[in-house]
Amino acid sequence: MADKVVVKAEKREGRGKNDSRRLRVENKIPISIYGGGGESVAAVVDLKDLAAILRTDTGVNTVFSLDIAGVGAHDVIFQDRQIDAVRGRLLHADLRRIAKGEKMEMTVPLHLVGEAPGLQEEGAVINQPLHEIKVICEPANVPDAIDIDVSNLNAGESIHVSDLKVGKGIEIQESPETVLATIAIVREEELEPQTEAAGEPEVVGEETAEGETESES
Repeated sequence: MADKVVVKAEKREGRGKNDSRRLRVENKIPISIYGGGGESVAAVVDLKDLAAILRTDTGVNTVFSLDIAGVGAHDVIFQDRQIDAVRGRLLHADLRRIAKGEKMEMTVPLHLVGEAPGLQEEGAVINQPLHEIKVICEPANVPDAIDIDVSNLNAGESIHVSDLKVGKGIEIQESPETVLATIAIVREEELEPQTEAAGEPEVVGEETAEGETESES
């Protein structure tokens, strides 16, 4: 098991736009820490430290230790974050302390695994309506992803939430009947053959074979 990441931080004293601008120049960002039975704390961390965590496989679900000078270290997890829409730069983060034994709602990716036999049929396609799912568990036990095994999935069949296998202590927050994967057959519609009209429509006033014009009676 990999060692837990430790991020160093300092309490934030300044406020306002000027202070935020100064922090950006220094490649630092403001953070807020709350929850876990403690008081809220405003602090400052190096941007590269949090950016590195967000780039890991577990991303926002990563549990790490935040060591605030003069306050102490606590296990935390991302609760919210603000991203610059243009530059994609992290501007601010809310971190939540984790109390021992506390469970939280978290979002976990869903991955299809295995070779579905139903895909061997002509026109078969697999649909995955959900690509992530919400679970409740202790943050330290959250899985990197939940696998959807399609190795026995045939055409016309579906896999539901109730078919998922998850670890002990993980509660899925989705209806058991929700479809996660299904195989459908897509066929091109056959165009109906066009036939010639059985005959020309009769036109009132049309000349007869003798050259006379018929009139209404």
